[in-house]
Amino acid sequence: MKTLSFFRLVLAVGLCLAVGAVGSLVTTPQIPTWYAALAKPAWTPPDALFPLVWTVLYVLMAVTLWRLWQLHNPSPERRRAVGLWFLQLALNALWTPVFFGFEAIGWGMVVIGALWLAILATILACARIDSTAGWLMVPYLLWVSYATALNAAILAMN
Repeated sequence: MKTLSFFRLVLAVGLCLAVGAVGSLVTTPQIPTWYAALAKPAWTPPDALFPLVWTVLYVLMAVTLWRLWQLHNPSPERRRAVGLWFLQLALNALWTPVFFGFEAIGWGMVVIGALWLAILATILACARIDSTAGWLMVPYLLWVSYATALNAAILAMN
């Protein structure tokens, strides 16, 4: 049973970090050119902060998924929480190519708005069956709230 638990944790962490790695492939060539040339608010964090914050957030997200898989028996509530977790991860993976890859700030705003709602729904669904899993997603919601405001400011300024 411990082997299965460890495998689930490694799988969850690997999945989240893979989403981050794919996103970095889209952003890395864009930062020196298109993104750097955009007008941005003074409260924009330095580019070096993003990978650090996202790594921590992806690990917290992975532990959330692991807790749902490992600590709770299959149920409609767990299925809903896991389904919402995968929805938010898919929207997370979509935002980077939309914003950076397609250079579509407005569509990025649409995606990040949907992402914010999906994270909130995930937190609420998780909290019904595992309060720790719900709380592990709160820093992510806070960061995406900040990123949403940043996306909106960049849209308004450009």
